[in-house]
Amino acid sequence: MIRLLSRYVVRQFVTTFILLVLGLPMLFIIGDITDNIDRYMEQGVTGGRLALSYVYQFPLFVVYAFPIAALVATVFTIGGMTRHQEITAAKAGGVSFYRLFLPIAALSVILSAAALGLGELVPITLAKRAVLMGEPQGGLRQGPRINFAYQTEREGVLTARRLEPEINEMAQVVLERNATAKLPGLHRMAQRATWTARGGWVLHQGYVRELFKDGREVTTKFDSLKVAGLVETPQDLLAEPKDPEAMGYKEMSRFIGAIERSGGDANPLRVERAQKLAIPMAVMVIVLFGAPLATSSQRGGAAFGVGVSLGVTIIYMLLFRVGKAVGSSGAVDPLIAAWFPNALFLVAGLILMSRVRT
Repeated sequence: MIRLLSRYVVRQFVTTFILLVLGLPMLFIIGDITDNIDRYMEQGVTGGRLALSYVYQFPLFVVYAFPIAALVATVFTIGGMTRHQEITAAKAGGVSFYRLFLPIAALSVILSAAALGLGELVPITLAKRAVLMGEPQGGLRQGPRINFAYQTEREGVLTARRLEPEINEMAQVVLERNATAKLPGLHRMAQRATWTARGGWVLHQGYVRELFKDGREVTTKFDSLKVAGLVETPQDLLAEPKDPEAMGYKEMSRFIGAIERSGGDANPLRVERAQKLAIPMAVMVIVLFGAPLATSSQRGGAAFGVGVSLGVTIIYMLLFRVGKAVGSSGAVDPLIAAWFPNALFLVAGLILMSRVRT
């Protein structure tokens, strides 16, 4: 009987979840088209190109839909079994509520892992969409750029205190490249760097530190050093870093480290990086919170389920937005700010779960 009940619960949950996780992105797409249709028409975007762009953007919308779909699927599954007295019948047969909830809990773990995987796929698909639509992946800053980091194509992470585009010069430059199987790691620091269209970038008054895998270090000072592999122009370096959604976890970590080493404010990116883990984990937490809540009414019907799901989702997402703002400002540690909504709903879910009649 337990196996039969588990299959029944899984079937109800998975069916609802799949319908929602595929259906909700369509609502997001319709909303995006409505907001941007004038711009697409002005740019002459064809229907086929627009459709393909949304195919590339679909994984991002699916990630957005995961917590909502998981909560609604939980509320409808448990709520439906409550209204139809199926939970009461299961309890009469010696099956506790916790045992009925176990398949959903296991599915929530799988879904959280799937959301994490999709989160790493999103930057790849968004990059393809940007190329397809001819959109830059970062803005172009006007005037000098201060305390920035840039992931170069060949020479690792570049950080600089200031970039003056009018004179093509950078001040207090650090260029770091990780070690490879054949080449040692390089840490290059210079007081300034100049750029010419023919000669490329030249570092002035600094040193080079070679870091070998066996622990050896060799430091060499220089008056000037040409870096042939630094092919980015000043205009390239004026581009802002990618949006957090367009960066994977590792890429974002590299940018955070470079910004912190250059003395910049990395708190906004630290919050975004933490939320790349916290939001997928919210699937497990929100399921734990929603399951006992769905047993609180036997007569609410579908309207009750929709109301509960929307209310909880709005509060949850609002807390994530508040945490992002507070963590970015530095008022609270970014890690705490990112994970606070999950911690709050986890405690509430455990309290509600402890009060469920088993």
